[in-house]
Amino acid sequence: MTDDTRNNDKKEKVAIALEYERDTDPAPKIVATGKNELAEKIIAIAKEHGVEVRQDRELAEILSVLEVDSLIPFEAYASVAEILSYIYRKNREKMDGDSEKN
Repeated sequence: MTDDTRNNDKKEKVAIALEYERDTDPAPKIVATGKNELAEKIIAIAKEHGVEVRQDRELAEILSVLEVDSLIPFEAYASVAEILSYIYRKNREKMDGDSEKN
């Protein structure tokens, strides 16, 4: 998930939600995009479900022109890989913390 508040008069907010199934998907794909109010809803839903949200203006600009169900373009692989690595690490930390409580 990435979001961006653009620096212009309207402060347009952009959100893109990604999905990636390592064993079945050739690359991450876009599952939701939105601007302004819809972007706020996408971000709120992500947070409600414990999905990490990360701000990355350049990545948001690249992905915001693509349609839902599109695979991310090659140019975005490095940035998305960094985000996925961060998310996997956070999920592992959370799982380790949960198992220590039991």
